[in-house]
Parts: sequence; C-alpha cells; structure tokens
Amino acid sequence: MFKENTFKDKIVLVTGGRSGIGYQIAKDMLLMGAKVIICSRKEEPLLKAQKELSAFGEVSATPCDIRQEEAIGKLVAFIKEKYNRLDILINNAGGQFPTLAEYTSNKGWDAVINNNLNGTFYMTRDMAINFFLPQQEGVIVNIIADIHRGFPGMVHTGAARAGVENMTKTLALEWSHANIRINCVAPGTIESSGLSTYPQAIQDSFDEGKKANPLQRFGTVEDISNSVCFLSSPLSSYISGITMYVDGAAHLNTDKMGLPNVLKSMM
Repeated sequence: MFKENTFKDKIVLVTGGRSGIGYQIAKDMLLMGAKVIICSRKEEPLLKAQKELSAFGEVSATPCDIRQEEAIGKLVAFIKEKYNRLDILINNAGGQFPTLAEYTSNKGWDAVINNNLNGTFYMTRDMAINFFLPQQEGVIVNIIADIHRGFPGMVHTGAARAGVENMTKTLALEWSHANIRINCVAPGTIESSGLSTYPQAIQDSFDEGKKANPLQRFGTVEDISNSVCFLSSPLSSYISGITMYVDGAAHLNTDKMGLPNVLKSMM
C-alpha cells in the first residue's frame, strides 16, 4: 500500500519521537521519503534517537516541552529557518501513570491534563497558525488512547484524551476551509518501551491482558505507525475528524477493570 516516495519531500514533525511509538513513526516516515523533525523534553536521548534514525533519511532533532509557549515558539522558529514549511504534525508526546481516582492528587491530575490535553492543543494551534493555515494545507494526527468506554485506572489521561478527541472533531470542521485534515489514532496496549515503566504487579498482569484481548495479543509500535502513516498519506485524503482504534477490538468488549483491580491489590 505504501511506497518509498509516499512522503517524498514532506516535512513531518513527530513529538515524543525519541522512543516507542514516536520513534517508529519517525522511522517509517523517513523510509517513505519524508524529512522528519523529532522533539521531546530530554535532549540527550533525543540526540541519540536522531543519530540512529539518520540511517533512514534526513532527520532533525530539537528539544521541546509542549507545555511551554516559549519552547514551542523556539521549535516554530527552528522549523521556519530549516524548512520554511511543515506538512504533517504527529502529536505523540504525552505521559500518564496508573492511579485510582480517589488517590489522584491535584498535582498529578494537573500534570497529565497539562501535558496530554493542553500541550497537544498548544502544539496544534501554533503549528496551524504558523504553517498549515497560511499554506492552506496540512495534516495532523493525534495519538490518544482506548477511551471508548472510559479508562478505569487512569482517570486523568482518559479525561485528557477525550478532550483531544473532541478537539479533533472541532478542528476538522473549523479548519476544513484550509484543507487541513485532523484525525486521532487510539492505541490499545502496545508492546513498547513504555510498558517497562509500570510497577511489577501491573507487568505481571500482562499475560492475562493478552488473553482478554479479542485478538489474543498486545499491539506493536508498527501497528500504530501503519495507521498513523495511512491517516497522514494521500490514501486518506477524504478522511477527517475520526478516531481509528488500533487495539484488536478491545474497545468493544474487553473487561476494562483489570488495571484498577491490580491497583486495588497493591494497596
């Protein structure tokens, strides 16, 4: 379906591009001819990722905290100076932690909302103002989560990602006049570096989680990247304002209480 020149000479920004899903998206975009910019907060691992990804094409890297207006402004200036345009924005940066709602502090809530919702909006708005709206063209893909039936055990990110999904629908309409398409990809549980950050008790539950999935497995970073690349490409030129669930049908019938039950057992 994809060709080596699918994204030939397209300028692509991948936030959170130094590892996991973002890294794979950057790699695949490079293999299909794009010029890719990756950003994340931590400079050292970001530059390491840039060095590795440079084997696949032209990749730039610059630190950016998507929660900070000044940092986004510096990123905009970097892109303008180097390319003077942007074609595709992949909002992949984000973070969360497992928690039961009653134990979620204001600080924890605010941190996740600020990163996953506010940061995604700031990045989307500023890239649109500086590139997509003046160009009258652009593509945005937002990475959210399996929120179709709530997100027990992660109330903060469930709320944030739901906000991003609604924002996506709104902007698909508001910016349609400028030929800007915007969609979401909602991953299920993905076999990536992020899984190793969870407490051991949660990691020990992964085998049961795989058995509970209708397709009897977790997803891969390639599964997510394939969907993102499709929604970024001309193959989806008449698709805007949707959420594509990439979760093995888990959003339809899988018991969502596994994570909170493990959290309760840890108390």
